[in-house]
Amino acid sequence: MSIHIALHHVTHYRYERAVELGPQIVRLRPAAHSRTRVLSYSLKVAPENHFINWQQDPQGNYLARLVFPEKTDELRIEVDLVAEMAVFNPFDFFLEPYAEKIPFTYAREEHHELQPYLEKLPLTPRFQAYLDSIDRTPVPAIDFLVNLNQRLANDINYLIRMEPGIQTPEFTLDSASGSCRDSAWLLVQLLRHLGLAARFVSGYLIQLKADVEALDGPSGTDVDFTDLHAWCEVYLPGAGWVGLDATSGLFAGEGHIPLACSPDPSSAAPISGLVEPCETEFSHEMSVERIWEAPRVTKPYTEAQWLEIQALGRQIDADLIAEDVRLTMGGEPTFVSIDDRDGSEWNTAALGPKKRVLSAELFQRMRKHYAPQGIVHFGQGKWYPGEQLPRWSLNCFWRRDGEPVWRNNALIADENQDYGTDSETAGRFLRSVAERLKLPARYVFPAYEDNFYYLWRENALPQNVSAEDSRLGDELERKRLSKVFSQGLDKVIGHVLPLARTAADEHWQSGRWYLRDEHCRLVPGDSPLGYRLPLASQPWVKAAEYPYIHPTDFNQDFADLPNRADIEGKLGSLSEQQNLDAERPPKIDESADWLTRTALSAEARGGRLYLFMPPLQSLEAYLELVAAIEATAEELHCPVLLEGYEPPSDPRLANFRITPDPGVIEVNVQPSSSWDELVERTEFLYEQARLTRLTTEKFMIDGRHTGTGGGNHFVLGGATPGDSPFLRRPDLLRSLLSYWHNHPSLSYLFSGLFIGPTSQAPRVDEARNDSLYELEIAFSQMPAPGEECPPWLVDRLLRNLLIDVTGNTHRAEFCIDKLYSPDGATGRLGLLELRAFEMPPHARMSLAQQLLLRALVARFWREPYAPAKLARWGTELHDRFMLPHFIEQDFADVIVELNAAGYPLRAEWFAAHLEFRFPKVGDYAVSGIELELRQALEPWHVLGEEGATGGAVRYVDSSLERLQLKVTGLPPQRYMLTCNGVPVPLRPTGRIGEFVAGVRYRAWQPFNALQPTIPVHAPLVFDILDTWMQRSLGGCEYHVAHPGGRNYETLPVNANEAESRRLSRFFRIGHSPGKLAVPALTLNDELPMTLDLRLHR
Repeated sequence: MSIHIALHHVTHYRYERAVELGPQIVRLRPAAHSRTRVLSYSLKVAPENHFINWQQDPQGNYLARLVFPEKTDELRIEVDLVAEMAVFNPFDFFLEPYAEKIPFTYAREEHHELQPYLEKLPLTPRFQAYLDSIDRTPVPAIDFLVNLNQRLANDINYLIRMEPGIQTPEFTLDSASGSCRDSAWLLVQLLRHLGLAARFVSGYLIQLKADVEALDGPSGTDVDFTDLHAWCEVYLPGAGWVGLDATSGLFAGEGHIPLACSPDPSSAAPISGLVEPCETEFSHEMSVERIWEAPRVTKPYTEAQWLEIQALGRQIDADLIAEDVRLTMGGEPTFVSIDDRDGSEWNTAALGPKKRVLSAELFQRMRKHYAPQGIVHFGQGKWYPGEQLPRWSLNCFWRRDGEPVWRNNALIADENQDYGTDSETAGRFLRSVAERLKLPARYVFPAYEDNFYYLWRENALPQNVSAEDSRLGDELERKRLSKVFSQGLDKVIGHVLPLARTAADEHWQSGRWYLRDEHCRLVPGDSPLGYRLPLASQPWVKAAEYPYIHPTDFNQDFADLPNRADIEGKLGSLSEQQNLDAERPPKIDESADWLTRTALSAEARGGRLYLFMPPLQSLEAYLELVAAIEATAEELHCPVLLEGYEPPSDPRLANFRITPDPGVIEVNVQPSSSWDELVERTEFLYEQARLTRLTTEKFMIDGRHTGTGGGNHFVLGGATPGDSPFLRRPDLLRSLLSYWHNHPSLSYLFSGLFIGPTSQAPRVDEARNDSLYELEIAFSQMPAPGEECPPWLVDRLLRNLLIDVTGNTHRAEFCIDKLYSPDGATGRLGLLELRAFEMPPHARMSLAQQLLLRALVARFWREPYAPAKLARWGTELHDRFMLPHFIEQDFADVIVELNAAGYPLRAEWFAAHLEFRFPKVGDYAVSGIELELRQALEPWHVLGEEGATGGAVRYVDSSLERLQLKVTGLPPQRYMLTCNGVPVPLRPTGRIGEFVAGVRYRAWQPFNALQPTIPVHAPLVFDILDTWMQRSLGGCEYHVAHPGGRNYETLPVNANEAESRRLSRFFRIGHSPGKLAVPALTLNDELPMTLDLRLHR
């Protein structure tokens, strides 16, 4: 993601008369050791009548010695250069063992060579005092240099000083101010007095405006900026010269372009020379301009492009409304922590300590914006086998009609605050709620831990441990025992109010609970009290008489909800209902169908009151109970938190949720019915997540950008199942399926790294070979557009085809398990979930994807896509379409077809997606032949089951990787491209001299993988082989791991470090030397465009 900049620098001296100039020394050419790649350089001098001699000084700096044979009234020196601003990590270096900590002593030979850079000025009082204040305790070299550099930047105020020369270190310390020259020279002297070789550096400083404002510290310059600058370099054995910028307190990066490095500042001046005495007018101009920018995820679009995208989004909206499509779009974006890249909760674990805290902060930000008077509800999320506890779910519900559900936010408890609430408060709260619902308060009863279970559990412990410190291997069980025995077995855990609606849903009912035990003993566990009620001990009832709560069927008409004032009025007008059976004990073998079997429970945890909501059939009843709870909380001045059962699923409510998933936080956003809603919600979510210190950027240890790994599933449907375009027009789903299948770029351009037959979102033709044949038959059974179609038909036709290799209907690219499932009302929502989309790093990239989807829906609603036969890609799918060139080519066809349909999408709107999905590795050019390397795709395969604690596990083999090689200007009659001596099967692209191929190689060698005995192919050496001369014309190297053998212990902290890790592994040198035999090219029958290095020893 590099940026090419043009730097323009003019130094102009105008003299009062024609004067004689002595030889002028110009040090304005980037030094040979500059880590910033300079693509072009020009030095222009006026007057034109001069002689120039390029030379190098003793330090290797480039000098231009200018001689002027005639007098002149001006001297104008103009520099123009183009540089590639590609990130490098200034901390990525090795140190010799003896230099890993400072202070250290140079080896004798090094000390002799570094003598000029060790010369010290005499000590002066203030300098001596500053030097003595530096701690000499041995610390890692990087830490020492960072601390010293930052301290100096804080102690010395920067000022612009136009006077020539350098201040003495004593003067700089005394005034506590100086220019960059003065700070750099002070740091040089400090380092030399500490025994470190240091040199003074003058050069160009280039600062570009950041795409994204920094969360920590300053964001840098507001405009692109350049100037002459000075800094310091220190010599570290093993690393060489390392740049330190004492003005900013940072290490020198890609924006520091050195011009001259010397032991003394006098020999690093940009221009030096003699001129006869005269009056001189001096002017100085510097500018920097971006002349080319690689597509990048931090700024995917210009403002002009974004306005075009917005306009097209609204145009598509108008068409969707005109055609009565009634499309809504939601999704499940995922985020990871900015600060803890290596934590298990942000990689593999579903739960973790920080995940809950960050989710709560994001939840409050979203609620404040979308539903300040909505319900805050802490529910139960997914519960997978092998997990001891269910996952949590932070839910927010609000009414679509805008009426408040919860008025007073002060009565919603803060999870981080202790209000001093205890079990007595819980009992008092429930009794007050019962009185408001006109129910007898005597039915409220306390709940206790099961003392018999815990006494048995204590008895089962080893003799030499206590229950408070049981030393059990199970951490949750250990904490549970410690908590229970510390608080005492006779402690009241909470209170319970049996509560339900009558069968006719007319009024509230309660009653006694008849349990075996004298007291209510909770099921042992860590879940909230409501989940641990001993429901199995309730009296028996016939299955036909059990008061089941049935989910609301969305396929019905719903009346308007009463407003909040009406709900409160109804609550105030309730009267006590006589229930003669409420306290009737059941007899043996009698079906106790009159008992109240659900309950509202209250539990004090951490000084906060948690209310466990009962399941209710109707939304009206739930809202009434919430109003009663809020009124009680206000009366008792007791903030509460709601948990337990959610409000009944109802189209009159809107909601969003935040839940944990392995390695990520998942946000289930509310569906949007228009483009403007979609834009606002997507951009707001991304920004609020960033301010919460959550990000969409995650990287592999080698710097590969992976999104979050949790996906960004898009959900398409309607406001109700009856509005769903896929149930009203099943041919729309057929069109999308067929088009996606015939254009593999739609599957692979936006997907995550985990693709292939065993992935979690396989294409239809990846999952099963015979699926296409069966899918075509299913399509033939679908009614034509406009024909009546029962909603269950589309589910029956496609349910057993849109699956993964195990038959899982949820793990498919097109997931229809919530379209019209026979399993229940929650599966009959008319929703289509596209699960192959990975989380894009930028909100507008996500919106571009959604724009594409909306354009395809609008097009296919008007013009169904029904090819007579689906393409049989076969092995070509994992050969040709793993390479970015052919994905881009196929996607260009999609763009052309949408333009023809009246939706002018632009290919450049997806350039950032291509760069994100297929980052550039490097490029190389020789003799008119250009070679570009890019990351390509590689399917990952699930391996066989292995035994593990508690069951079996299956690992994924991600040790294979693939590169795309793209060559232009290659005459195939004479030259061939080889990788590690093996010919690459180049395929022509249709343009003269342009060829593309893939190289498949082992990037790392886990002990368990496909073909585990094949070692890592490192490095990859690419040669442009001259078959006539039998020599390599030139070549480059790509190291699949760190070229110096460094093993990173942590994941990259941000995109800059990730990019530097990628770029540091590519070298534009390293071709195979000597005379080379011309190898024969062999093609792989199954993957003719791919060189699989595993087949070649």
